Amino acid sequence: MNALGLLRPDLVILLGLFVLLIIVVSISQITRTHKVYLAFHCIMMGWPLGQYAVSIAVRPDIQVLFLKISFVSIGLIGPGWLLFVQFLTRRNVKLSKVAAIVSPSLIGVVAAIWNPNGLFFRAVTDHLTDRLYGPMFWLLSLTQFGYLFVTLISMYYAMKNDSSPQRRKQITITLTGMFVLTGFAVLDLFVNVMLRDYLPIVPGLLSVGILLSDLCFVVAISRYGMFDVLSMAQRDIMDHMSMGIIVVDDSNAVIEVNRGTEPFILVSKDDIFEMDKFLSPVEQQEEVREFLYRYRNYPQSRQQTEICWRDGRYLSIQMSPVLDDANNVLAKVITFQDVTEQRNHVEEMNRKNEALHERNLELILIQEELFQLNQKLEQMAVTDGLTGCFNRRYLMQQLEHEVLLNYRYGTPFSIFLFDIDHFKVFNDRYGHLVGDEVLCRTAEAVRGALRRTDILARYGGEEFTIYLPHTNREQADKLAERVIRAVEENVIAVGKEKVGVTVSMGTMTEEDFLAPIGDVKEYLRERFAQIDSALYQAKKQGRNCVVVAS
Repeated sequence: MNALGLLRPDLVILLGLFVLLIIVVSISQITRTHKVYLAFHCIMMGWPLGQYAVSIAVRPDIQVLFLKISFVSIGLIGPGWLLFVQFLTRRNVKLSKVAAIVSPSLIGVVAAIWNPNGLFFRAVTDHLTDRLYGPMFWLLSLTQFGYLFVTLISMYYAMKNDSSPQRRKQITITLTGMFVLTGFAVLDLFVNVMLRDYLPIVPGLLSVGILLSDLCFVVAISRYGMFDVLSMAQRDIMDHMSMGIIVVDDSNAVIEVNRGTEPFILVSKDDIFEMDKFLSPVEQQEEVREFLYRYRNYPQSRQQTEICWRDGRYLSIQMSPVLDDANNVLAKVITFQDVTEQRNHVEEMNRKNEALHERNLELILIQEELFQLNQKLEQMAVTDGLTGCFNRRYLMQQLEHEVLLNYRYGTPFSIFLFDIDHFKVFNDRYGHLVGDEVLCRTAEAVRGALRRTDILARYGGEEFTIYLPHTNREQADKLAERVIRAVEENVIAVGKEKVGVTVSMGTMTEEDFLAPIGDVKEYLRERFAQIDSALYQAKKQGRNCVVVAS
């Protein structure tokens, strides 16, 4: 199928409907009538869209889908016409009335979607462009003509009883569109359905009717809309506004003025309004001088100022120019608004904001103190108060998490457990203060021999443990020996006497992960029992040595 073969009338008409939709949305104010029109417009676009899609679709299920969309669109056009006319003639349309209007058409729509045993339509050939219609199709067609008939009667009585020439023109154009759509629908029904065996198929007949009727819609709601009502409404709104409005021409003659100007200035149409004279009582204010300078020398630009009026009120003045295509000033729209209350509110809010700012500063200081205290509490919760190492609780929490990760990714790790040799002798001979000093100095020496990623924790009493992530057996042996030597070389001065300290150590390295870890707590208890046994062996072997747990 070439590109020209795709340019069916339905596609051209569909593009035309899209253009109309864009035009209406861009040039009109979206009122309730326009919203109803836009919804109805989208419904009408379903027929040419579906017919075009059916003509180019290859898969039968896609053809059936778009054909059903076409008939759903046709099934909703009738009630859509009637509802739009109800809104157009300003009828009161309640939800119950909408349901009553749409209900008969929904039966035909359901029949089109369901299509039981081909009672609505069925294909004659492999493509659904060649199809036959069953009794449910004729039922839907009669229903739609019934809607059109009821709509015509409703519009006839509306036009007969309406004395407004503008409204009568609007209804006449809409009525013309309905006749056009009805005529093309009947023509399409006769030519392409009833006489299809005798006459050639003419594609796009109904789509042309939809496009022409839609044009009538656009004219009805745009050209003959209720602009006279809008003008009166705008005039009424302008008179009831609290803001004062003066419109002057290029010679400063008043063209329009509303009642809102009376508290500030008494002026009528055709009077000459002089801004300099009006602001002369407050001309000494810097804001006024700046505004008058720009008002005289830059009339093409919008000006605004806020001044303190004679009686202590604050007045906001704005000037908006009305320009022609050559940027010449045709008129000026000048507005006056009493902003005293707003100004007082702003000043009150500024005072409150200052107070809140001070309170916020106090709160920030309190939050900073709390943050520092929380950091100290967190540090105290995970560290040993004497040696500064992590405590046993923190270590076990970390190990539970780390062991599972190491098992998942097959990462080797090692754990050391050591205690200070003959620590009880230090306490008994030199006292507990020296014992505490031995604990702290030993922890410092061990910490200096470790890597930054290793975790040193006080396990209890004179016992310490070290977790070494990403460490295999060979690396663990080297680190254990380095720790033993660092402690041995760390001589502690006790008065004039120098005391040497040694440690005994048990180690364990996990590299293989042969068995899965069920309960990580139980796993750790078993491993620490093995390491503790190795530590016991190190003490039996003479202390100041390392034993690897089996």
